[in-house]
Amino acid sequence: MTIATKARPVDEETPLLTNGPVFQRTPLPWFQFSILLFLHMAEPLTSHVIYPFAPELIRNIGITNGNEKKTGYYVGLMQSMFYLAEAVTIFQWSRLSDHIGRKPVILIGLTGLSVSMYTFGLSTTFLGLVLSRCFNGALNGNIGVIKCMIAELADPTNIAEAFAYAPIAFSTGATLGPLIGGSLSRPADQFPWLFGSNPFLKKYPYFLPCAISATFTVLSLILALAYLKETVKNPIPLSHLIAKKKPTLHTDDSPKAALETNEAPLPIRAVMTPKVLVAAGNYAMLSLIDIAYRAIQPVFFSTSIADGGLSLSPPAIGVILCMYGLLNGLLQVFCFARIHNRWGSRNTFCLGILAAIPVFTLFPVMNWLAKKEGACGILVWFAVGAQLGFSVSMNIAYGAIFIIIADASPNRASLGATNGLSQTTVSVMCAIGPATANSLYSLSIEKGYLGGNLVYLVLIGVVGMTYWIALLLLPRDGNSRRSWHKG
Repeated sequence: MTIATKARPVDEETPLLTNGPVFQRTPLPWFQFSILLFLHMAEPLTSHVIYPFAPELIRNIGITNGNEKKTGYYVGLMQSMFYLAEAVTIFQWSRLSDHIGRKPVILIGLTGLSVSMYTFGLSTTFLGLVLSRCFNGALNGNIGVIKCMIAELADPTNIAEAFAYAPIAFSTGATLGPLIGGSLSRPADQFPWLFGSNPFLKKYPYFLPCAISATFTVLSLILALAYLKETVKNPIPLSHLIAKKKPTLHTDDSPKAALETNEAPLPIRAVMTPKVLVAAGNYAMLSLIDIAYRAIQPVFFSTSIADGGLSLSPPAIGVILCMYGLLNGLLQVFCFARIHNRWGSRNTFCLGILAAIPVFTLFPVMNWLAKKEGACGILVWFAVGAQLGFSVSMNIAYGAIFIIIADASPNRASLGATNGLSQTTVSVMCAIGPATANSLYSLSIEKGYLGGNLVYLVLIGVVGMTYWIALLLLPRDGNSRRSWHKG
């Protein structure tokens, strides 16, 4: 990095570390960064691939006993169990990565992800589906660990760019997943000339899209094993940690020395600073809003028009979710860094939160339009497009909060624990969100509360509360230069 002599104005909320030399932007290490982006695709690909056919799958296994209005309960429960398992384990995976390194934890996560998707495609009972998702959540600590590696590969001059490119991987997975899930579910019915005589795919009609996503994860595992470089300095070998039972993960020794050297992970209590807790809390609320939307959206699309939905088929749902992923990637790569650099992390986060209000408002509008002119009406699809646009805008809040969390880490060596703590709160919210949102959705329709629209009013209230908390508690400037970063 080169240094310019430009000085910055200081007020009572400006971090002291930002006053001083201004560093010109340094390039990202693209080879390693590209590998991380590729690995990051695995999680959204495997999670989004089931969205188009999940409501149909739940109905077909018979758990609803033919009552379509109960579909939301079971879809939400299945999704929530994944996040509940993740909430129990993800902090320990992230904390472990501070000690044994990021790469071993990522390899374990990719292995668990691939195995769980193969078993999900072979499951024919609701219990089998839930166990597969729990296995996935329990072994997948990669979300927080990959964010740690992104922050460690970047520096204060290019971190906004790094977190602008990072959503491309998520968006690509979120684009391909629904496309694969919607177009390749029930292949014997959709492509009888190719798969009509295949008894295996007739018995397991949802195995093919699950197997494709699982195989992609296996390829990611091979790539990581061969080319991914460790970013933790002097990691402890896992075998050494187990053999000597070194109490590194729980020690409270010398937190002050660890903070000063940046080389030793801090104890848990030292990581839980007010800055970290505030950042984690806002991240959790954003995720609650987002996961509630993601949980309701495919159920709403597949629900009949008479019961408050749009009566769309899995292929149609897959195309819509595919368009979301594509638009999200374009917005993030071309707009996020500019928005963030102009408005700062807090304002960018708040802007994304506000975009959720029209997202939820458009659900009853789409159903009202469908009742008037049918699901194929022009105004219906205009409303669907508008909702996609607002939901994409909502996602700029993620890049902002990732930067705020990285800034909040007490030192470099505790970045895994900081991200793990944040991801734990998110996983708890995500465990609550799908089941609660889909249950409230089903209850609103079944009981006719506010014409079936009570769920949207409640979620708009959550959005308003989240915006107020962020405006009140997040630091004015989330772009502080991280004191633990070595330029």
